Amino acid sequence: MKRAIVIIQGHPDPDPGRFCQALAEAYAEGAQDAGREARIVRIADLDVPFLRTQDAFENARMPPAVAAAIGDLASADHIVIIFPLWLGTMPAMLKAFLEQVMRPGIAFAYRKDALPEKLLAGISARVVVTMGMPAAIYRLFYLAHGVKCLVRGILKFTGVSPVATTYIGSVGAIPAERRARWLDEMRALGRDAR
Repeated sequence: MKRAIVIIQGHPDPDPGRFCQALAEAYAEGAQDAGREARIVRIADLDVPFLRTQDAFENARMPPAVAAAIGDLASADHIVIIFPLWLGTMPAMLKAFLEQVMRPGIAFAYRKDALPEKLLAGISARVVVTMGMPAAIYRLFYLAHGVKCLVRGILKFTGVSPVATTYIGSVGAIPAERRARWLDEMRALGRDAR
């Protein structure tokens, strides 16, 4: 079965030379080579306002750029979220985007006297995180808490499962041949939609 894939490239810097952009393009290329539909949503290209109140989270009008991304997510079978680790977690612009698209009625539904209904059940995901520190330090010493919050508190809360993770450490120091191997790995993951 062919899967529709949405790739959220969460680096807030619009520089097209960012490694996160190359990873997103490689994943999309692999998916498209396998005949899959793949769309990249670049957070840096969007005007995403921050939500400041519960009322805004539940009722505010959806910004046009975000509404288009919600349409992409609604038709996706698989989501890929790629971002650089900033202060132990995702950049604020990516979090603001997720707060917009993971609202009640879109990603989950409140139920009286019960846990919310998970409206994104049936969608799988991969989270790809680049970082300056070695990936093993982030996973073992810091226990990858920032990524676990995304996986458990947002994705699995809304029904997205399974969720796989890829950590790319020491990104500023890896040689060109290692970067090329990471891009090849992203293409292979895209071909397999995993």
